[in-house]
Amino acid sequence: MNAPIIRIRGVSRTYDRSDAARPALAGLDLEVRAGEALAVLGRSGSGKSTLLNLIAGLDRPSEGTVEVDGVAVHGLGEAALAEFRRRRIGMVFQFFNLLDDLNVEDNVLLPAQLAGMRREPARARADELLERLGVARHARAFPGRLSGGERQRVAVARALMNRPPVLLADEPTGALDTTSAADVRDLLRGLNAEGQTIVLVTHDTGLADSCADRTIELLDGRLVRDSAAVPAPGERSGVDA
Repeated sequence: MNAPIIRIRGVSRTYDRSDAARPALAGLDLEVRAGEALAVLGRSGSGKSTLLNLIAGLDRPSEGTVEVDGVAVHGLGEAALAEFRRRRIGMVFQFFNLLDDLNVEDNVLLPAQLAGMRREPARARADELLERLGVARHARAFPGRLSGGERQRVAVARALMNRPPVLLADEPTGALDTTSAADVRDLLRGLNAEGQTIVLVTHDTGLADSCADRTIELLDGRLVRDSAAVPAPGERSGVDA
């Protein structure tokens, strides 16, 4: 059985300190195992994005602890948080967040440059990812010339540039047409099959069903459903742990 790579204990997040305020998250306990693909479902305001931001160190819990890949994220200072995100977290967003004034290759190279990777191995890694994700022919193109599905593939390449142990995806198909969304679903499923840990926030139950081996649902900041009965990676029938 794979060990947990994410441990969340007693986490609450409140933005308004008044007694009547409803917390964005309330007393959440959650573990995600290495190699697992977890889908987080819930209506708007349920706490999905807050959970993702806490895992990424973009927000801090009001109470409780967040540990990712052995790092106590809740206790890090700003400089250490930036380093944590560069080394351990890849993020994919609904609207891609590519830089329009950089070409595809330079967008993918950016995390490596921020992490101080040498130029030659960084370019080799970028070329490998662009080829693997089927967008190598667009390396010199600018994002505005690409389709939505192609831009999301570039965004995934950028997120994987520094080989992060955890990939976070926030509504990665929300801005895509049906065909492009299917391509991204296949891509995420393939990455997880290779061992990539993925936490996926989505409203799309079809995306969750096709990409995740476990689904949780949040409602008003609380965990109301967890399909943890699905075997974790390594526990499936016929697979040795």
